[in-house]
Amino acid sequence: MQQVSEQAAHAAAEVWVVFSRLRRRLQALEGEGGSSPAQASVLARLSKQGPASASELAAAERVRPQSMAKIVAALEQAGLVERHPDPEDGRRLLVTLTEAGRTRRQGDRQAREAWLARTLHERGDEEQLRAVITAMALLDEVAHS
Repeated sequence: MQQVSEQAAHAAAEVWVVFSRLRRRLQALEGEGGSSPAQASVLARLSKQGPASASELAAAERVRPQSMAKIVAALEQAGLVERHPDPEDGRRLLVTLTEAGRTRRQGDRQAREAWLARTLHERGDEEQLRAVITAMALLDEVAHS
């Protein structure tokens, strides 16, 4: 294993802690929109990746198929998703976002981004905000390596 500097090791530990905290905070904001974190995660996945079967969603979200069935049922009852036969395999049902689901997802995202922008504005000065932007560029490179 390649040696890393003490600074890099410290930065890695801090990134992990801060990103975990930030993810939990942003998930809590999604919950304020009326969806549970699990439901919001399914809406996000369908928004990004398109229709999927409940079993595919369960595998992607790392939950039991029975748990995903409950999540999908709640989203369907709320009018946020629909189930349609798979055109390639009529025995299989695909879960898709409804217009209301897309609207909810977009609203959740806008609310999270607005909260984050407002919080950064309130707590950071211009120099700190530039440092955040620079750090994000580096972390994006890391994410794509």
